[in-house]
Amino acid sequence: MDTLSENNPAERNPGGYPREDVRRMLDVSERQLRAWEKQGFVKPSEVFGFSDLLALKTLRKLREFEISPRQIQLAITSLRKRLKDIDHPLAQLRITAEGKRIAVHVSGNKMDSISGQLLFDFDAKEIEKLRSFPVAAPENSKAAIAKKEDNERQAEVWFQRGLTLEETGAPVSEALAAYRKAIELNPEASGALVNLGTIHFRMKKMKEAEAFYSRALKADPDYPLAHFNLGNLHDEQGSTEEARKYYLSAIALNPRYADAYFNLALLCERNDEILRAIGYWQAYLKLDPASSWARAARKQLDRLKQTVRHK
Repeated sequence: MDTLSENNPAERNPGGYPREDVRRMLDVSERQLRAWEKQGFVKPSEVFGFSDLLALKTLRKLREFEISPRQIQLAITSLRKRLKDIDHPLAQLRITAEGKRIAVHVSGNKMDSISGQLLFDFDAKEIEKLRSFPVAAPENSKAAIAKKEDNERQAEVWFQRGLTLEETGAPVSEALAAYRKAIELNPEASGALVNLGTIHFRMKKMKEAEAFYSRALKADPDYPLAHFNLGNLHDEQGSTEEARKYYLSAIALNPRYADAYFNLALLCERNDEILRAIGYWQAYLKLDPASSWARAARKQLDRLKQTVRHK
């Protein structure tokens, strides 16, 4: 099986989030969800993408502050006009309520989403507290946390843009630029790191590919796809034991990782480990009994069984 790209917010949610799961996660009624769809805040769907989930979380927060749908629509229209590259503000920006106004956090500042007027975070009492302690704000301050969250949100937007560029056949350089922007905003964006590694792998730039895969593992040690792709990279370079180690670690993290069993079976065949290969082919076929890859696996399994019988 080929080295893979992360093609959804982590392979962990293949196909997106089913409608019923989204309602349960956000604790909203079907009636409310349909209303938001009718108002055009999200597209009607039975399966929602990650950006839709972000938008719905924002809508739920605004509803808790009794912000009207008309105010939300005005804010969306205004933000699209004011901010370049923003086409889905509810998903791409950190939006909160300030009393009955909608505020948006941009580049460490907070402004009114409709007028563009800057808003201040501190009341008089809080300002006095700051005067009493004239020291630099700690890294875990509210402002730092908010900025980190905003960067992570923007990184996800760039990651999704990279996926779209790849899926639509855009020049590789454009997808690379999008993924690089994602990791610039969030150095631990493991999905973007994996996809950068995969693009370099396909370009036969193995050193760069390994560096990106290793960074993805450092960011998320429990990420099966990063382990699997490192296995492929070492397999391609003839480092059999290193490849085996990473395939097995991918399976340890996800026992239903069919592709890892497939590649382990091939690796064992090449090393004349027939019985192990048979075991891995059988494990693969239990997980994927009907695909075109399964037909190839079944042929290999039958051939190996014949070999064992004639020994």
